[in-house]
Amino acid sequence: MFFTCGPNEAMVVSGFCRSPPVMVAGGRVFVLPCIQQIQRISLNTLTLNVKSEKVYTRHGVPISVTGIAQVKIQGQNKEMLAAACQMFLGKTEAEIAHIALETLEGHQRAIMAHMTVEEIYKDRQKFSEQVFKVASSDLVNMGISVVSYTLKDIHDDQDYLHSLGKARTAQVQKDARIGEAEAKRDAGIREA
Repeated sequence: MFFTCGPNEAMVVSGFCRSPPVMVAGGRVFVLPCIQQIQRISLNTLTLNVKSEKVYTRHGVPISVTGIAQVKIQGQNKEMLAAACQMFLGKTEAEIAHIALETLEGHQRAIMAHMTVEEIYKDRQKFSEQVFKVASSDLVNMGISVVSYTLKDIHDDQDYLHSLGKARTAQVQKDARIGEAEAKRDAGIREA
């Protein structure tokens, strides 16, 4: 019998005369009923909401970070597809997403612990790139590629970030008052 699958899934045929198993991503394959078995694995992109609550940064300030990651099982690379099949064949998309989410959250927490709040807050791009790079190298071994990672939100319960903003706002207001006073002084001197 011929079996087909769309571009968003892969088929794995095992059994008689199929050693090692044949993996077909988005195509068709001939299967001998009763002596060969066919299994399917999803290649859909999974959106993960990566939350790390109250992680202590390098200077001991607890903050919470939320990131959004897009991951998928790589069907075009045969080695990655083989690794994904060994780890995830027979699992649902939700189970695969949970495993990838736990891995991403662990890396996100580790990177948060090595940075200061100011570094994370001021250079979100650097933080996102570090999480993307470290998580990608780990998830590749599972056959999963990280399509994208973006830092969505940073907040804390101690008003640390709010206090950082207050200090900057006070500095700007001070500079504005000084500039206004100097302008008035200069205008008074010219007028006299």
